[in-house]
Amino acid sequence: MDDDMEGGNLGPYQDRPRTFPNMRTKPYTPLVFRIFMRLNVRVIFVLLLLGFGAIFYIGASTSPVIVFVFSVCIISFLFSIYLTKWVLKKDEGPPEMVEISDAIRDGAEGFFRTQYGSISRMAFLLAFVILVIYLFRSTTPQQESSGLGRSTSAYITVAAFLLGALCSGIAGYVGMWVSVRANVRVSSAARRSAREALQIAVRAGGFSAIVVVGMAVIGVAILYSTFYVWLGVDSPGSMKVTDLPLLLVGYGFGASFVALFAQLGGGIYTKAADVGADLVGKVEQGIPEDDPRNPAVIADLVGDNVGDCAARGADLFESIAAEIISAMILGGTMAQRCKIEDPSGFILFPLVVHSFDLVISSIGIISIRGTRDTGKLLLWKIQ
Repeated sequence: MDDDMEGGNLGPYQDRPRTFPNMRTKPYTPLVFRIFMRLNVRVIFVLLLLGFGAIFYIGASTSPVIVFVFSVCIISFLFSIYLTKWVLKKDEGPPEMVEISDAIRDGAEGFFRTQYGSISRMAFLLAFVILVIYLFRSTTPQQESSGLGRSTSAYITVAAFLLGALCSGIAGYVGMWVSVRANVRVSSAARRSAREALQIAVRAGGFSAIVVVGMAVIGVAILYSTFYVWLGVDSPGSMKVTDLPLLLVGYGFGASFVALFAQLGGGIYTKAADVGADLVGKVEQGIPEDDPRNPAVIADLVGDNVGDCAARGADLFESIAAEIISAMILGGTMAQRCKIEDPSGFILFPLVVHSFDLVISSIGIISIRGTRDTGKLLLWKIQ
């Protein structure tokens, strides 16, 4: 075999027809989405209307800033739905591209189901450990002054942890879902125009980014407003508003927990598949690099989607959530040290900043066009 490699004899493998079997199986859809798909459209509309009504009622009971944040996030979600429909309308190219794309999509969904199934079980186990620790730990001076017992603090932290882990998992799924569907459409558009391919890529990535950032912002805002109303913050004998962001730490911890394992699992998987594809394909069998006849190449591309897209979405969600919560804690502490009467503006400032991020990013995504403006181009040439 060494003589064949040195002499450049690739063997009969290269003479095989360049066909790729259709490996597409039944598509995987998370349980939450399957439940919603089985419901009637009117029922879903009523549930969403009630949910939005409850969210805005809690926000109005907290601060007008929270209402503004909720409004921007919901409008951003509607804009992301528009981006999704726009991207999915684009063609997927010839049947050969679709076959390979289906195999990559099937592998990515299978890997996501296995990986996040294990992460979810570990998250519930860790949530139980956190509950036990908080139930048996001594109360802090802030909890004693606000009347917040150990059991209440434990359940609040566990609920925030599970919500952060759930949102981080959804962010990862959104990143994987859009990547495996946009890749083939970008490749198909690149055969016609580089500008069209750029527009599809930006709008597909913009959908994932808007959903991830919007979920991070609205998740923290919902927790903040819910705890504000439920605990009666700033009422006589209750918790101060400057201590409220400390209860949101579990949200960031849950997001970090999922993002950590998603990054490790996806990164190790894609690197192992990449090395295996190079060793077995190019070195032993003489198959060209990134040839779809090599199963390790498909595994490498699956790893790119679940590691660089799904795990990146979870990591981005974790970074933004932790950044918002830490800035809220710092703002509340600074306002308390400076003896400011109404510290809510300092605490809610990070949410407002990221809400404007969603607005500016949406404008930037829309500004990229797939074709040149011929009128402006002609005027520029005349000048």
